[in-house]
This record gives sequence, C-alpha cells and structure tokens, in this order.
Amino acid sequence: MIYRMGMALAAFVAVPSMATTPSALTGRWKTDDGKGIVAMAPCGAKMCGKIERLLIKQPAGGQLDERNPDKQKRGRQVTGLQIYWDLAPTSDGWKGQGYSPEDGRYYTAHLRVNGNKLTMKGCVAVFCRTVTWTRMA
Repeated sequence: MIYRMGMALAAFVAVPSMATTPSALTGRWKTDDGKGIVAMAPCGAKMCGKIERLLIKQPAGGQLDERNPDKQKRGRQVTGLQIYWDLAPTSDGWKGQGYSPEDGRYYTAHLRVNGNKLTMKGCVAVFCRTVTWTRMA
C-alpha cells in the first residue's frame, strides 16, 4: 500500500503542472492597462507572444516602436511585434525574454497562468515589475 502511494506521488510530481503546458499559455490576453491584446502561441519548442492589436487611439500610419534602443527598429509597427520569445516551462510557469515597446526595455520574463489570469514578472537587473493580464474569450 505504501509502495503504491509512493509510486502515485512520484508520478504526480513527474507530470508538469497544467500551468506549464503550452495550452495553458496559448491564447489571447488583454493587458493590465487595457491598451492591447497579446497573442501567445508556440514557436518551435518554446512559446512566444505578439501584440495582436492595440486598443488605444494610434497616430496616422499606426503606433511605431519609437523607444527601441536600436535606432534601426524605431520605424517598425507595434501591432504584430513579437514581445515575448524563448519562453520555456519551469516548475511554476514560464521563463524567457520580453520586450516593452512602451519604454524600449528588454527584460527577463517570468510568466505564471492561474485560470484566466496571466501574471508576468519582468526584471531588468534587480528591478522587477509584476502585472496581471486577463484571458480573452
């Protein structure tokens, strides 16, 4: 009996959490500030996220990535821009790289799915910020 319980516990621990399966992260997420929708999807063996749509008034010709530290990229459209890449599952979520076109910063991203909420912690050096997005139907 104890042997079976131990095997069942080992099997449970060995199975990744539903929050770290691609299907948990895949989908459309509305940003915490209501400014946009980001589509998360598999890209190769990892996950990525692109800005699907901006929900704010944009200048004529669309919002550009004006604050990018690379001057060559400042003329590209924000809509369609990949802002998460190399997201790999961890024991409690996803970890990869992120970019914020709002301030032009690249950061290490830690994402965690809990039902219809996606909590993201972005860190540049020792400075971190956490936001929570909501899954779109």
